[in-house]
Amino acid sequence: MWPNAVANALSCFERAFNQPGRYLDASEFESPGVGDARDDLEWAMRHLPPGAQRDLGRLITRIDEEFERRTLPDPNNIELAVFGWWWTRMRER
Repeated sequence: MWPNAVANALSCFERAFNQPGRYLDASEFESPGVGDARDDLEWAMRHLPPGAQRDLGRLITRIDEEFERRTLPDPNNIELAVFGWWWTRMRER
């Protein structure tokens, strides 16, 4: 990964979650967007030492809960689940 990749990914979610409204706007998914940021966090989790993995894992759990709350399942994108469940969510209502 590049320097500050995890910090950049976290700030992407912070920006997205600070937007008004119940659902995330589709612009939050434009590249680089929250999907790419979640990919970066997933990659970091696979390469961090155990202690850092636990710490980041706690943040990711909270991010995932909010991400799920602010998106809806998209049955038309189920084939994207191989890339991560977050790619199978509707981008706007």
